[in-house]
Amino acid sequence: MDLLSAAASGPPLGALALLTILATGGYLVAVAVWPFTAHRRCKGTGKLRSPGGRAWRTCRGCGGTGRKLRSGRRVFESLRSKR
Repeated sequence: MDLLSAAASGPPLGALALLTILATGGYLVAVAVWPFTAHRRCKGTGKLRSPGGRAWRTCRGCGGTGRKLRSGRRVFESLRSKR
C-alpha cells in the first residue's frame, strides 16, 4: 500500500520545476548559439526540383538560403526590438 500511495503522489514539485527551468534555459542557450535551422521544404539546400523534375529552382520559402529563423529566436528578436 505504501508503494501505491507514493506513486499516486507523483514526483516532488521542486524537482519538476527545476527540470522545467533547466530545459527552458537549455533551449534559450541553443537559440542564442544557433538562431537558424534548416528550412523544412527544401531540407536546407535552398533549391527545389521543378514540377517537371528536370530543372532546379530557388526555394521561395527561404529565398535560396536553406535556413529558417527558429521560433524562439523570432520571439527574442521581437521582444528586443520593442525596447
